[in-house]
Amino acid sequence: MSRLFPIASSSSGNCTYIGHGKDGILVDAGISCKGIADALSLGAVDPKTLGGIFITHEHTDHIQGLRVFVKKYQVPVFASRLTANALTAEIPEIEDHIHIVEGDVAVGDMTIHRFATSHDCEGSSGYVISLPDGKKCAVCTDLGFVSEEVHAALTGCAAVLFESNHDVAMLQKGSYPPHLKTRILSDKGHLSNTACAKELQRLVESGTTRIVLGHLSRENNLPEIAKSSATAALMDKGLIEDEDYTLYIAPPKNGKAIIF
Repeated sequence: MSRLFPIASSSSGNCTYIGHGKDGILVDAGISCKGIADALSLGAVDPKTLGGIFITHEHTDHIQGLRVFVKKYQVPVFASRLTANALTAEIPEIEDHIHIVEGDVAVGDMTIHRFATSHDCEGSSGYVISLPDGKKCAVCTDLGFVSEEVHAALTGCAAVLFESNHDVAMLQKGSYPPHLKTRILSDKGHLSNTACAKELQRLVESGTTRIVLGHLSRENNLPEIAKSSATAALMDKGLIEDEDYTLYIAPPKNGKAIIF
């Protein structure tokens, strides 16, 4: 049995647990050490048994709890070379725990594959986790557009946590300053509900059965709008919720585990 557990997912903090049997990892550590540990305890996971923390990029909402968590639990940290450089500069205390992801990384019986994403920092990443039962899952947020590399990485995953950050109309009419709106809408910003839904059509047709919508903006999105956008696009392809796929909206905190 494999689990994808979105501990936190928002512009305020992001952290996801993926586990199979005794093996488990985190993708990002963007909330407090205590918040992560408390969430893991609800799933009967001892933080000391984690095989690694895989960092997507160095923005605060993805590394906020990293320094304290690594110091307390001595968990190795994995990241792209450019992200590792940024982490070393920002949190020098964890330098000895950082490992650069250059190929696939084995953690127990799981294999973690990094792929590049387009965001407004150097070396940003998503991760595909291959489980010993032959299934795969992925965590992919903070991307301005879906590149062919991203699509190829996600294709065939049974479960995907995928960004559905904003509703374009809400963003354009909202209170954000023009430069921030431009950043979010750019190819190095965040993925809209519409762009997310378009990619989900391809993913479900290729075999994805568990969808987790993540990193929703509190200011420029609503869970019901994100869900409606996704389910309508999938219905256009003849794909029916709870028959061809399940869909879960990851909350800002206190998410639930998705079994796949």
